Amino acid sequence: MRLGHIEIDEPALPATLAELGAGRAVLVPLLLSRGYHVKQDIPAAVADTPRLRTRVARPLGPHPLLVEALYERLVEAGWDDDPRARGTRGVVLAGAGSRDPESAADTRRTAAMLGERLGGVPVIPAYASAAAPTVPEALRALAARGRHRVAIASYFTAPGRFATQSAAHARGVAAAPLGAHPAVARLVLHRYDQALAAAPFAAPHRELATA
Repeated sequence: MRLGHIEIDEPALPATLAELGAGRAVLVPLLLSRGYHVKQDIPAAVADTPRLRTRVARPLGPHPLLVEALYERLVEAGWDDDPRARGTRGVVLAGAGSRDPESAADTRRTAAMLGERLGGVPVIPAYASAAAPTVPEALRALAARGRHRVAIASYFTAPGRFATQSAAHARGVAAAPLGAHPAVARLVLHRYDQALAAAPFAAPHRELATA
């Protein structure tokens, strides 16, 4: 198993793929929705290594396993499911943001699934960059609906600037990023198996790509 980063950190994905040389690989993006990285950066890196036969798995989200991880991170941060308080509660699902409409659609789907998991509590997606609403705007929208006990669910794979900035707006519960949650690990393997089943080949490498 190898690690390749799409931007900022090392090793960079193109270098990781080039290091593998010829052969076959399955690349699993550690990305939560469709967007520029999935549609442009990863295909470009794969195209630049034609000797390596690469199958690219779907991004992690939306998926029920991510919703379970989000729910458990909220519980760890202090969320409880008291039905008597549901009328005043809300959740902001804070993510990185993208201008790609399919990315926004994926995040909205995750927000809807999380709302169902929370027993009907409204969940509004919000973004740290590139898209609207922002986290403060989402908090104000929930307050206007009488939802003053609002938690922030961190829709990030790992800690970083955007996750920290989003959590700083919390007036109560602020969950940790998804991180190495067991449900996320299960989902990574599930996406790998899906890609492998779509085009089986002998002894593939497991590749991880992260923004």
